[in-house]
Amino acid sequence: MIIHLRIIGFLFMALAVVHVGFPRYFKWRTQLAGMDLINRQMMQVHTFFIALVVFLIGLLCATSAAELVLTPLGRRISLGLGMFWGLRALVQWFVYSPELWRGKRMETTIHIVFSLLWVYCTVVFLSIAWAVQG
Repeated sequence: MIIHLRIIGFLFMALAVVHVGFPRYFKWRTQLAGMDLINRQMMQVHTFFIALVVFLIGLLCATSAAELVLTPLGRRISLGLGMFWGLRALVQWFVYSPELWRGKRMETTIHIVFSLLWVYCTVVFLSIAWAVQG
């Protein structure tokens, strides 16, 4: 499991860095221009903090994998992360509209890749949380 946590850690840190390009890729300068200032800034601030938390989870997994697997606190943290990413997997399929990806090659690929990532994370974290320690 330690190797899986390290893989997740590096993937999460990379995902956090990708968030830097979101404003440009999603054309936020024009797309958010019509929003009230509070809504525009909430979108920007929440994106920053999501990226920060994803990076910190990645850093935790990459640098403290053994502690997550071998300690009671680590297993509790893994339980919480497993529940979080499991819910994120459900959101991927049941909250985002299929109109966003269906029939679009790149968007469908991204949808599938992230669905698999969220399920992988869920399985890894919950496996750690539920492992019987001998």
